[in-house]
Amino acid sequence: MKWAWTGQFSRKCISLSDNSGGCGMAEIELPEVEELEEKKFDSFTRRVALTTAVYAVFLAITALGGNNAMKEMLLAQQEAANKWAHYQAKVQRENLYRSQQILGKLQLLSLGKDASPQARGEIEKALAHMAAQEERYKKEKEEIAVEAREFEKERDLNRDKDPYFDYAEVLLQIAIVMSSVAILSSSRPIYGASLGFALLGILLSINGFTLWAKVPFLHH
Repeated sequence: MKWAWTGQFSRKCISLSDNSGGCGMAEIELPEVEELEEKKFDSFTRRVALTTAVYAVFLAITALGGNNAMKEMLLAQQEAANKWAHYQAKVQRENLYRSQQILGKLQLLSLGKDASPQARGEIEKALAHMAAQEERYKKEKEEIAVEAREFEKERDLNRDKDPYFDYAEVLLQIAIVMSSVAILSSSRPIYGASLGFALLGILLSINGFTLWAKVPFLHH
């Protein structure tokens, strides 16, 4: 077994020959330092590129969550406003029947003993009807108020989610930019920083979906 030097760039080869002095057919070429560095760079580039693709996936999911939260918040706000408008209409009808009852009772009192049994019966029948209507609108307005408050809770829930998605999007976008810079500059520290930004962004995104933790300055 001999060591032989061949080529302009001094590639090393191992020759299995019978003292012929040259590299035989079964020679093994060892890569140069430059080639090893290039392969190392290619491996780093592929790793960062793959990581950037993962960032982009999480960014897309986060953007979808943010859009849905905003849409649900606006929809719930509109539904709550409609319910409260309906509630006010019921209150007005309730007050109308209540005021009519007061007038009917005053009329009955003004007639006193002079009122005929038939007239008194008609007034009392009308008063009973108005009392029933008042009770009906009172019950309906309470049911509507419960529904309106449920929509308000849904609105508030999605309003609390929205800031987490907003900040998560920003952090993931920064991570993507930094990973691109890391590829261009072959900088592992920048790549590490991009991982940190991405991790924080992913945590905020998950929190946007689950609200498992509250960050004080992100809440109104």
